[in-house]
Amino acid sequence: MACRISHTSFDAHDAYAQSEWWKQVLTGYTDVPGDPNEPGHDECMIVPPADGSAGAAGPLLFLEVPEGKSVKNRLHLDLRPTDRSRDEEVERVVGLGATALDDRRTPDGKGWVVLADPEGNEFCILRSDAEVAGQGH
Repeated sequence: MACRISHTSFDAHDAYAQSEWWKQVLTGYTDVPGDPNEPGHDECMIVPPADGSAGAAGPLLFLEVPEGKSVKNRLHLDLRPTDRSRDEEVERVVGLGATALDDRRTPDGKGWVVLADPEGNEFCILRSDAEVAGQGH
């Protein structure tokens, strides 16, 4: 193998606000130890818990850029709730300020919901592992 993913970067109007919002969404994510994000920083990184409880997910870097988002993301995060159902997580994240864009849930309980963060970046919330195990794939 020649490369590994170091982190995932997001363009932002307000890197600090985006980093703070995503820390509320992603369990255990924090600022880089010894390098706290602060208002006005044009680069803000958040990292997963050191114990590996975030799975294979890595750091997220928010970078301030002057232009706004104008088209659908070509890359997005798919989130799987760890301690609640998909529907409960959708409700929680919408309560934090996400916007529901597309409801792909199906009558049999499968599917996902497409949301946008406060700056319009799309992401999806999938069924939890417990929901998948209880209903099959």
